[in-house]
Amino acid sequence: MTWRDAAVPLAIFALLAIAPFAGFGQGHSLTLLARAMIFGMAAISLSLIVGGAGLVSLGHAAMLGVGAYTVVVLDHARITEGWMVVPIAIAASAAFAAVTGAIAIRTSGVHFIMITLAFGQMAFFATSSLALYGGDDGYTLYSRTELFGTRALEGRLFFHFTCLALLILCWALVQALLASRFGRVLRAARENETRARAVGFEPYRYRLVAYAIAGAIGGLAGVLLANGTEFVAPAYVTWQRSGDLLFMVILGGAAGPHGALMGALAFILVEEWLAHVTEHWRLIFGPLLILCVYYMRGGIAGLLRRG
Repeated sequence: MTWRDAAVPLAIFALLAIAPFAGFGQGHSLTLLARAMIFGMAAISLSLIVGGAGLVSLGHAAMLGVGAYTVVVLDHARITEGWMVVPIAIAASAAFAAVTGAIAIRTSGVHFIMITLAFGQMAFFATSSLALYGGDDGYTLYSRTELFGTRALEGRLFFHFTCLALLILCWALVQALLASRFGRVLRAARENETRARAVGFEPYRYRLVAYAIAGAIGGLAGVLLANGTEFVAPAYVTWQRSGDLLFMVILGGAAGPHGALMGALAFILVEEWLAHVTEHWRLIFGPLLILCVYYMRGGIAGLLRRG
C-alpha cells in the first residue's frame, strides 16, 4: 500500500472524527454519517473476497442480516449486554458464512454468483417467516445494546465514534490480511489457481477462511445497523441490498479496502443528497452510478491514483 493510498482513508477517518464538531452535529447528520460508516464496514468486508479472492458475491447482505437478527433474537429474550450480543452475532454470521461458503466456494464465476444469490434469498425468506420477530413487518428493538450496564449507545455522539472506531479497526484488519502471506495466497489463487496449487497451496481453504472473516465483519456491521435504526426487517437481507454493497465496492475500486470505504461513503451520501433534490432521484442515481463505473476504471481509488 502506497503512502497515497494510505493518506486517503486516513483523511476520511480524520474528517469523520471532526464532522460532529464542524457543523454536522445535528441528529440527522450524525445518523446519516453513522449509516455511511456501517455500510462502509460491510463494503470493506465484501472487498476482502471480491478484491482479494476474486469471489463476486450477491448474497453478502445475508451476513448483515444474520448479525442484525441475532440482536433481535437476544433482544426478545431481554439479553442486551454488548459483551454477549456482539460476540454471538459475529460468531453466528461467521458460522453462516462458513457453512454456505463451504458449498459456494467449490464453484466459481457465474455459478458462485448464483449460489450466493440463492443463499441470500433463503436468508430473506427465512427472516420473513419469523412471525415471533415481526415477520415481513420487522421488529422494533426494546432498547439498544448496552455497554456494561449502561445505555451509552443511545447517545448519538457516542454511537458515531463507536462506528468510527470499529470502521477503522475493520479497515486495518482487512488491509493487514491482504498485505500478509494470507492475502498474497488469495491473490495468487485469483490470478492462477493451478499455479497456486502447484507450489503447495490449497486455494479452497484460504478462500473459505476469507469468506468466514468477511461474514464476521458483516455481522458486526449488522449489529451496528440494528442499533442505529432500532428496527430490523427482512429488507436488510434482500438481493438488492447485496447489489448495493457490490456496487459500493466496484464504485470505490475493488483493489483494496480503501476503495470500498470511499465507494460506500460516496454511494450513501450521494443517494441522500439526490433524495432531497427530487422525489424521482432513483432515475438520476442509477444512470449516474453506471456512468461513474464506466468512465472511472478502477473506481474512485483508481481515479485518485492516476491523479
